[in-house]
Amino acid sequence: MLNITFESARRVVTVRCQGRLVCGLESTLFGAAVPLHRREIIIVDLSGVTAIDAAGIGALISLRAPGTYLRLVDPSEMVRQVLRLTNLHSVFDISESEWRKPAAAAPRELKDHLGSELDLPGWSCGRV
Repeated sequence: MLNITFESARRVVTVRCQGRLVCGLESTLFGAAVPLHRREIIIVDLSGVTAIDAAGIGALISLRAPGTYLRLVDPSEMVRQVLRLTNLHSVFDISESEWRKPAAAAPRELKDHLGSELDLPGWSCGRV
């Protein structure tokens, strides 16, 4: 089963997927629902996708259109493997959200701004 939620703000729609993006009702639902919310920028959060097949990949590809920027965010390891095996990782803009990046990648300004609220191994809360 696939659950899809949408968050729209001006030119951007964020699509969050939870479950299986596979042949059948799931990919059909995705293919029908996302165009109804189409904006100039489409961000698809794939962190909750547990399975994807050719139909699911086709649904993602169908979102690529002239005048539309598409970004896949936080694909699960299984989705990453499928994208690499099909060489589609070079076609899509794929990124990790800021909260999923390793602690070492946190910018100094963020650490200074949050101070003691930011509890990261290897960081001190004092100023240098």
